[in-house]
Amino acid sequence: MRWLSVLIGVLFLAGCQKGASPTGQSEAPPVIKTKTGVEMVVVPAGWFVMGSPRGGPDEQPPHKVWVDSFLIDKYEITQEQYDRLVPAGHGSHFKGPTRPVEQMSWVRAVFYCNARSRAEGLEPCYDEETGECNFQANGYRLPTEAEWEYACRAGSDAEYAFGDDPRQLDEYAWHAGNSGKTTHPVGQKRPNAWGIHDMHGNVTEWCNDVYDENYYKVSPDRNPTGPAKGTKYVLRGGAYNSTAKACRSSYRVGESPGTYDGCFGGDHLGARCVRRAPGFPSSRAANPGR
Repeated sequence: MRWLSVLIGVLFLAGCQKGASPTGQSEAPPVIKTKTGVEMVVVPAGWFVMGSPRGGPDEQPPHKVWVDSFLIDKYEITQEQYDRLVPAGHGSHFKGPTRPVEQMSWVRAVFYCNARSRAEGLEPCYDEETGECNFQANGYRLPTEAEWEYACRAGSDAEYAFGDDPRQLDEYAWHAGNSGKTTHPVGQKRPNAWGIHDMHGNVTEWCNDVYDENYYKVSPDRNPTGPAKGTKYVLRGGAYNSTAKACRSSYRVGESPGTYDGCFGGDHLGARCVRRAPGFPSSRAANPGR
């Protein structure tokens, strides 16, 4: 992994020298393949404006945020990937090895992250008793809400990664208007400018953050990790049954985290993993009380 650390270091330094803004980036970031065979995009560090003045109250106020470099799954977690690591099975409603896992609670997503970390000899990020995330660990975790939106926008400040016109959504997403009321295999629609697929639609994705509709009013401007406590967790990205409005880059909603063993009926709920960019210590502190 030494070559990857060097590569990310070059990208990180280049971002700093250019004002750390991804806007106008002419080439997509590099893609690496993990030991478990998952493709991940190396997202460069940078600033972006999080939220939208045209969105709901919980998307305001728009505020400038810095995000450290990180790796993010190029695709949503598939049923095939999940089955390789979690013997109990995924329990998805719409079956298919390359379809995204759904009916996934936040708790199940956390267990998958830890299982993937262990399979690759990495330090798990989550305490499975409390759900607390150790951001200093080098294993897999769910993206922070800021990381998710930053990766979704891929340098865009529009309502969607591709612009403001919802009529273009069919090219990039499976949503209520074109999905046929079902999920679809990952990666069939056009990716965003950074080569990441299905950030709009297919399944809604869990973030690591506790949901608070007023959090943007007090959010720090560097690597925010969300409120310390709460009863709901953030979902992002819209799903196969979502309206175009709910697929916007800044759209956010909160949902109960569910349980690992209990029945969870959300056949629109899935996830993708991130991990800290190798070779760089995270500037985040573990979020107390989580």
